[in-house]
Amino acid sequence: MAKSDYYGTLGVRRDASADEIKRAYRRLARELHPDVNPDPATQERFKEITQAYEVLSDPNKRQMYDLGADPFASGAGAGAGGFGAGFPFSDIMDAFFGSAGAARGPRSRARRGRNATIRVELELRETAFGTTRELVVDTAVLCEVCQGAGAAAGTHPDTCDMCHGRGEVSQVTRSFLGQVMTSRPCPQCGGFGSIIRNPCQECSGDGRVRTRRTIKVRIPAGVEDGTHIQLAGEGEVGPGGGPAGDLFLEIAELPHEIFERHGDDLHCTVQIPMTAAALGTILSVETLDGKEDIDVRPGTQSGQVIPLYAKGVQRLNETGRGDLLIHVNVETPLRLDTQQEDLLKELAKLRGEERPPGKFAPGQQGFFSRLRDAFNGR
Repeated sequence: MAKSDYYGTLGVRRDASADEIKRAYRRLARELHPDVNPDPATQERFKEITQAYEVLSDPNKRQMYDLGADPFASGAGAGAGGFGAGFPFSDIMDAFFGSAGAARGPRSRARRGRNATIRVELELRETAFGTTRELVVDTAVLCEVCQGAGAAAGTHPDTCDMCHGRGEVSQVTRSFLGQVMTSRPCPQCGGFGSIIRNPCQECSGDGRVRTRRTIKVRIPAGVEDGTHIQLAGEGEVGPGGGPAGDLFLEIAELPHEIFERHGDDLHCTVQIPMTAAALGTILSVETLDGKEDIDVRPGTQSGQVIPLYAKGVQRLNETGRGDLLIHVNVETPLRLDTQQEDLLKELAKLRGEERPPGKFAPGQQGFFSRLRDAFNGR
């Protein structure tokens, strides 16, 4: 009879580690176990992977197999198709039921509460410098009557008479492997091991009640739209008086009438007349710290940016502030009276600009200039 390819049977390499062999066997066992798939051909396949795993999971048998010897020879273990003394039968159970030998025991009634999220709207000044807010929260808190136990005063939960306090019931079934014992949560007590026959009138046995409470929170400087702040243990108390979840604050920064925020920097736009841009002037502008004078230098162009350093938003969890960037927009007058028009004509004459040449900026040539360049081979 040809030698069986145990590595191919499990679908692993010949140099596969013990963990890789175990994972491959568990995966196949879940698919091919007779309780899952009773097809006769599948049962034969299950026997094959079981025999392959029995050999490859045993270092001595695997060495004999790799050397070409019979791993089921006398003294090496049980005969082919059987389970040797060292065969880890629990691995089959693990593939289906997790840790087969571990006793789960009754579940605790106390479970962690849910997290909660509150949207907090803030003005720009509040996000820039931080603030303190009082928030009203509708949440679940510990029942003060039963202190989370769920039972009425003077009573206590009774041990479940179906599972006898274990929280689970067992069932024995017959399979290809013999008798298999499975466990599931007790249907009578829900897996708790006890039954509350006289629930607390205040919380109806839940161990918590809903109420409205006010909490004071500190918003750090530098938060922005979309920032989440976690307040540990400020969420809902869990069932059975379990630990409270967390409360998350979602920051919503309201638009500002003057400033637009980009990270820690603020941007704003100021309009100045063309005479002020040409001659220069002192301009009073708004900042988060109050009014401040800035120097508009002569010859300032439209679109130029004047920075005010460290006048932006406080950096979150860091020292220092961002900048305030003032964008200058130069206004050209739409209507002139006769005297203003004469003065501007005189200025244009003095500057030789009665018929300005109309210079093109780089990359913005006119159609005829581009056509000329094309013919000249530029």
